[in-house]
Amino acid sequence: MNTETLSPAIAPRVRDAEVVHEYGPFDGADCIHGVSFDGTHVWAATGTALLALEPDSGKPVRTLAVPCDAGTAFDGTHLYQIAEARIDKIDPQTGKVLASIPSPGAGTDSGMAWAEGSLWVGQYRERRIHQVDPATGKVLRTIESDRFVTGVTWVDGQLWHGTDDGERSDIRRVDAGSGQVLEQLRMPAGMHVSGLEADGAGLFYAGGGRSGKVRAVRRPRA
Repeated sequence: MNTETLSPAIAPRVRDAEVVHEYGPFDGADCIHGVSFDGTHVWAATGTALLALEPDSGKPVRTLAVPCDAGTAFDGTHLYQIAEARIDKIDPQTGKVLASIPSPGAGTDSGMAWAEGSLWVGQYRERRIHQVDPATGKVLRTIESDRFVTGVTWVDGQLWHGTDDGERSDIRRVDAGSGQVLEQLRMPAGMHVSGLEADGAGLFYAGGGRSGKVRAVRRPRA
């Protein structure tokens, strides 16, 4: 396993996050554990069910009754969902679990994303992001962070992740090789980030943890 270390370099660009929409809380869901986007719907992991949300209104349009304790990802065909110490591959139409692999943190995992044919899985208190083989669960490499890692997403070849320290959360872009922080979006006080996903256009969708909400955050352009 190749472990990349955080190296001091250029100071990151820091700005306040622009929250443009807020959805929820949702009936029967008191926490958002993970977030993904399939090109049509935002998926929110609530612990006992995945909710498919209409992105303009935030209205739930479908529910899959599956365990969903942490991050969620979409590979273009299937959903991947962390459930305790495993990652389930799920048919998004039926909710059927098609396969499972061990999660790298064995139950201490947080966010998850799909990119470059791999799953990218955050470990919260270990402050790490693992690149994982989706067929076997093998850890291919590890990126270190200097903050607790929550949600993880890739967009336009850029790796972003959410952070939380109990007081304040941010969304940060990091160098996928070194882990160096390149850019930070500071969330308003009291708004925490759990899951994180980009819509491929101009937004991030950020899970709001125990608020039970999902928030749309403007993604800055280069």
